[in-house]
Amino acid sequence: MKRVLIVGAGKGGTALLKLLSQVDRMQVVAVTDINSDAPGLALAESYGIPAGRSWEQWIHKKIDIVIEATGQEDVFQSIREERDETTVVIPGSVAYVTAELLEEKEALVQKLKRQTDNQHFILNSIHDGMIVVDHKENITFINPSAARILGRNHQDVLHCPVQEIIPASRLPYTMASKHEEVNKKLELENGKTVVTTRIPMIDESGSVIGAYAVFKDITEVVHLAEEVTDLKEVKTMLEAIIQSSDEAISVVDENGSGLMVNPAYTRITGLPEKDIVGKPATVDISEGESMHMKVLRTRRPVRGVRMKVGPARKDVLVNVAPVIVDGKLKGSVGVLHDVSEIKSLTSELKRARQIIRSLEAKYTFDDIIGDSPEMTLALEQAKVGARTPASVLLRGESGTGKELFAHAIHNESGRRHNKFIRVNCAAIAESLLESELFGYEDGAFSGARRGGKKGLFEEADNGSIFLDEIGELTLPMQAKLLRVLQENEMIRVGGTKPVHIDVRVIAATNINLEKAIMNKNFREDLYYRLNRLPIYIPPLRERIEDIPLLTAHLIQKLNEDYGRNVTSLNGEAYQCLMDYPWPGNVRELENIIGRAMIYMEHTDEIIKPEHLPTLKKQEDTVEPGRTASGWTGETLQEAVDDYEKKLLVEAYRSHEFNKTKTAKALGISIRNLYYKLEKYGLDKNSMQYFS
Repeated sequence: MKRVLIVGAGKGGTALLKLLSQVDRMQVVAVTDINSDAPGLALAESYGIPAGRSWEQWIHKKIDIVIEATGQEDVFQSIREERDETTVVIPGSVAYVTAELLEEKEALVQKLKRQTDNQHFILNSIHDGMIVVDHKENITFINPSAARILGRNHQDVLHCPVQEIIPASRLPYTMASKHEEVNKKLELENGKTVVTTRIPMIDESGSVIGAYAVFKDITEVVHLAEEVTDLKEVKTMLEAIIQSSDEAISVVDENGSGLMVNPAYTRITGLPEKDIVGKPATVDISEGESMHMKVLRTRRPVRGVRMKVGPARKDVLVNVAPVIVDGKLKGSVGVLHDVSEIKSLTSELKRARQIIRSLEAKYTFDDIIGDSPEMTLALEQAKVGARTPASVLLRGESGTGKELFAHAIHNESGRRHNKFIRVNCAAIAESLLESELFGYEDGAFSGARRGGKKGLFEEADNGSIFLDEIGELTLPMQAKLLRVLQENEMIRVGGTKPVHIDVRVIAATNINLEKAIMNKNFREDLYYRLNRLPIYIPPLRERIEDIPLLTAHLIQKLNEDYGRNVTSLNGEAYQCLMDYPWPGNVRELENIIGRAMIYMEHTDEIIKPEHLPTLKKQEDTVEPGRTASGWTGETLQEAVDDYEKKLLVEAYRSHEFNKTKTAKALGISIRNLYYKLEKYGLDKNSMQYFS
């Protein structure tokens, strides 16, 4: 049983309520109208059906059909947006016309019944004679006027062969030809001349069951029969509804030949009406099976079938239903929906789901704080790189914000609406890393998921993948990664078929890749592939002037996290931060500010030195750049870089600034030498400043 909600209790809604309350397969669960005086509300209450002003409280209560009988477009659109997917919404215009048609049909049926009840009275009362024969040509009915015209007794001619009573009768010929004869002259044996109309009687299966003849003129009776049986006015109204509908509608007969299409249908298909009407149902299909023919074959409706129609191969969704009258298939009706807008909305929904599912890149360049020359240069390089498809290598110490840069580069690129996958290469066990990155096939190893699994590279297809700690990859994994970068394809674990992918790689490392190459721990060819766009992110000690901006941003962020109202640091606290070398960079700064806020009183608004943990200042040294112990407090990486810089200067000068000889003497490639010279800002003119 279908659950029906009627929205609108005016004339149309009231008519529909009366009609549906008599249908066993329909249950009206509620009637609503914003007008509390609407007649349909009182009628619904008299039927024991809930009535109210708001349809929203019923729309999600397992409603199968919503009949919008207000005729207001905004109400119809609101119901369509709020309804469940399985709920069918019938617009007000259709509902109203349907009610009118059903009421008219009921009136016609009652009229036909009255005609039948009065048939004998009419036939026996008319002045024109009438004779009816069965399929055996025997007379089954004769009215008094016909008996009088023939000059025979009524009882004497019943059940007699018609040609015994009227030798010149053409009723047998009428049954054989199945064609009626109208107003034909006939000479009777008694000398009378009559004008007769002969009509065969054919049942629903097409078989002749008899014929009848009317003497003299029965034109008015014929016209009345046409009005009763053909329902010309109903047909005209239905055609007008179809022609004015915005839905693309096509109608075919039981043989699959086009009967009717409306303007919306010709607009979508691009075919004129003359190319469809009278033609096979397949004429407008450019790709896919004819759903009209399938429905005519199976007598079952189909819904939501995708196909392409017309010369432009327009992508549409098709719904087709059979037309069955008194158990006999008469044809089918199809409705097309242009899915270009649906595809656009689906694409937007898919992107939104991807954002939720994969936590798409959260940061932009606006979230990266700093206006020092070093940070400004790094940001400019990153923005240039975001607009290119090239791989990006982010270099810098731990805590400098390499992941923020990766997020921002993705969000600034043309891939911003696709996935952003983050992978910490050092955090995944070596035995699992390959299957995590590249996926695996069904049965690739013990415990593998049935059906296999996509790898992170496949998940990031058409998007970006951030490979943090790239220097921690083993050499075999480096070789597999190089194939992905070079060929844009990968092979799952346990598979043999390459999978094509389109992924932008953003890599990051805090180790010296050049030294790793020299130590045979990193592939030189992978280095060149990744290092197309190197971006050096400066440590915090090299951009001390950014500390005020960073602390203001961190205080605002931590206020939200901790529910505090801290405003700033005082001058002494700032000086403590400015004097500290920050080996942990911005991550350490956030830690220090967070710890200070935790230990502050809830009423305090200014961070003071006593709130800060102990920070070791850079001490004065016995000689420039040295402490008494020989260590300046610098990190190991800084010491290595300082030594490497001095060694480059000495080697470059000793070989008379010949780059090829210098590279060969140092045991590195010429390209690697160019990179190091650029990294330390060394050229022939700058050598005079180094002893």
